Amino acid sequence: MPRALQREDRPVAESLCLDDLLDILRDLAPEARLIARPGDGQVQVRGVTLDSADVVPGDLFAGLPGRIRHGADYAGQAAEAGAVALLSNRIEPSLPSFVVDHPRHVLGALSARLYGDPSHALSVYGVTGTNGKTSTAHLLAAALQAAGRRVGLAGSLETRVPGGAGRPSERTTAEAPALQRLLASTRQAGGTDMVLEVSSHALELARVDGTRFRVAVFTNLSPDHLDLHGDLERYYAAKASLFTPDRCEHAVVNIGDPHGHRLANETLCPVTTFTMGPEAADWRARIIRADAGGTRFHLQGPAVDREVRLRLLGAHQADNAVAAAVALAVGGVDLSRALRGMEALASVPGRLERIDAGQSFLAFVDFAHNTGGQRRLLPFLRSLTDGRVIVVLGATGERDPRKRAALGDTAACDADVVIVTDESPHSENPATLRDAVAAGARRHAWVAVHVEPDRRRALLLAVSAARPGDVVVVAGRGADQLQTSVGGSRPFDDRVALYSALRRQIAMFRLDGPEQGTRGVQQGK
Repeated sequence: MPRALQREDRPVAESLCLDDLLDILRDLAPEARLIARPGDGQVQVRGVTLDSADVVPGDLFAGLPGRIRHGADYAGQAAEAGAVALLSNRIEPSLPSFVVDHPRHVLGALSARLYGDPSHALSVYGVTGTNGKTSTAHLLAAALQAAGRRVGLAGSLETRVPGGAGRPSERTTAEAPALQRLLASTRQAGGTDMVLEVSSHALELARVDGTRFRVAVFTNLSPDHLDLHGDLERYYAAKASLFTPDRCEHAVVNIGDPHGHRLANETLCPVTTFTMGPEAADWRARIIRADAGGTRFHLQGPAVDREVRLRLLGAHQADNAVAAAVALAVGGVDLSRALRGMEALASVPGRLERIDAGQSFLAFVDFAHNTGGQRRLLPFLRSLTDGRVIVVLGATGERDPRKRAALGDTAACDADVVIVTDESPHSENPATLRDAVAAGARRHAWVAVHVEPDRRRALLLAVSAARPGDVVVVAGRGADQLQTSVGGSRPFDDRVALYSALRRQIAMFRLDGPEQGTRGVQQGK
């Protein structure tokens, strides 16, 4: 979130002297000690941050170990900006230093304490899983608002407090100090509820420590983020760590997913289950129908038996809506009003978002960036057409190399044309990423595979290939608005670029006639 907005929106924190802060730290880490000059113990701390550029006078600056640099290297900059103390695993002479072995592991609880444990004054709904977090969170927020609640929201797309405008999020789940400030701001704005997407990175890196969840939702699990976790078992363990009694009052779990079934049996939290399949669950969705006009299903649960009509596209949105409905029922929300709020939600940015410029075929942008997401997306797109499915995709750099060929392979199972292009290669060689994805797609000999490094030209190639009645989808980035490579970041929004490509193709079609509609891919073969 933009730092200028963070500064303006800083909630009032409890003012604690360094000696009192040390007592709190010793409850969290018995080895904690304070290295300071005589008399410094009465210096007052009024906030906390781990970003030296975000420091305001009176802050405690957390200097954490990093992959490339140690955060304590920026202690001098933090001191110049007004920081009054450092929390780290090393001493810096520029600031009084709280020294603990693992500063990240105490930062969440310490931040929560400084901001008055704001999650205890709110009903916090957390959503975790490989796919569906963003849509489920937006369905929850829309439902809560329709039920008359004052709701904050934070996830991969945006962060907002009740009565405030949304602003872009820097990450799916904010670092602990920013998260506790957000919760405190929501409470300060008269909020009653907070909806949080909880990533596996956040759980692994202790960002949600100090946050109490009224309800935590598990959507599903499939291979992703193994560059961080190493293997699927540790990825599952990170997700499962949200569902412990010290963090979560009630678990809502999809037992139609094998890992969800395991979690429901392993968690020590009270648990309510849901499914879209034949499993015996507390809640279920039946008779799911999805087409280009929306998604309908029958919701069944304790004292509830009604049809739900979503404007969101894709059968997988029934999964997300059931997850949200069960969480709301567990949270004691008026479900009849809440479901009307879900039904009124028109779209979630970048999640199977339809792009319409008046073309003769369907075009979408979607966030499907892993094989689990592709398996939820592509069969639905196939069901919408008797023509062809054209997929544009790539692989993000500095992520698990094992998923790259799998992305191409899975896309080709339901596609007729696969166009491989650059996503955000970061520091990696873009050609290496493209080659891996294309190699996976070429395992299916019947699929036309094209490689176009330039993303804008790849989108033009896709729409020039499309015939009336086809489906085009640009997958992998969703509503992301930056494309990052070794040269830095540049603005690039797939939705804007796809709309522009569609308008250009329509103009060319009018000038050149119908033969233009298939010329691009014929030339590329």
